[in-house]
Amino acid sequence: MAKLILTNEVAGLGSAGDVVEVKNGFARNYLIPQGFAVAWTRGGEKQVASIRAAREARAIHDHEEAVALKNNLETNKVRLAVKAGAEGRLFGAVKTVDVAEAVKAAGLGELDKRKIHITSPIKSVGEHEATVRLRDDLTAVITLQVVAAK
Repeated sequence: MAKLILTNEVAGLGSAGDVVEVKNGFARNYLIPQGFAVAWTRGGEKQVASIRAAREARAIHDHEEAVALKNNLETNKVRLAVKAGAEGRLFGAVKTVDVAEAVKAAGLGELDKRKIHITSPIKSVGEHEATVRLRDDLTAVITLQVVAAK
């Protein structure tokens, strides 16, 4: 087992500043090369303290913004124009990147595509829902209006 300090949020593992123990291969082949973590050292504890202090300072400010963004996302519908066939079936499926770009284009804010979750694949026109994890304790439900592009 390898002891690491996370430098970014990793889904299912923790957020920046957390000290985690993972299998050696996962650390060596994924987390460290991708820049999501650094090896834990005694000197690294100071780094952990500074990361946590910065995160907590942002948390109060971010919480107010996140609540405002949640209210904004849930009260407005996001229109998504995609290529579709005659019966309303899409050529492909709507991806999280498409949802993030549509939200940005609608002027509702910027979302990270990794925090958007589409419950079932969107392969037809109509109204669909997606959830967005804004913070660990706050999620928003987006209503997507999928229409055929002309």
